[in-house]
Amino acid sequence: MKHAVGLPAELIDGYQAWKKDGFERQSARYLELAEQGQSPSAMVISCCDSRVQATEIFGTQSGDFFLHRNVANLVPPYAPNSDFHGTSAAVEYAVKALKVSHLIVLGHSQCGGVQACYDMCSQGVSAEEGEFEFVGHWLDMLRPAYARVDAQDNAARVIEMGQKGVLGSLENLMLFPFVAEAVASKTLSLHGAWHDIGSGNLLAYNAETGVFEPQ
Repeated sequence: MKHAVGLPAELIDGYQAWKKDGFERQSARYLELAEQGQSPSAMVISCCDSRVQATEIFGTQSGDFFLHRNVANLVPPYAPNSDFHGTSAAVEYAVKALKVSHLIVLGHSQCGGVQACYDMCSQGVSAEEGEFEFVGHWLDMLRPAYARVDAQDNAARVIEMGQKGVLGSLENLMLFPFVAEAVASKTLSLHGAWHDIGSGNLLAYNAETGVFEPQ
């Protein structure tokens, strides 16, 4: 592949520092993971946003989470076919192969994907009319959340839309037969969470109250 180039110097420096410090401090843990394989307790589906780091938010270490990231932390409906389904494949592997006990959909504040979908919906713009070939169509999954928003203030509406998007992803997860079966057998639990980047606050969805509550 002639177009690939070497890693930036600052990344190499960062790696070497981690290898001497972070890796050395947990070398026994990494050796165990290498020899025995992974057995994470949870899968986290979060946004690609560089400001959202699930392992930091929950204070976990390597091997604890099976992580999947995509734009706006969306889970598509169950639709096996010949298309590429990275998120669905990750969910399938986590539930059927790794047998995780928890599946967490983690949304966040200031999400560019949520804001973009909100703007398209409020302005009546279709995915075909947007400037991105892939992002607009991907965000079509989030459009139903716009219709479920009750807040009046625009900022609050965007926040609520993001949280409704988390719930929509949880609903889509239950369309996967193997997820529904694992939930019914109580070997898997689904969780919705939302992280505020600026304050560091974490909210989790309470099915009994129907709201995201501070933790």
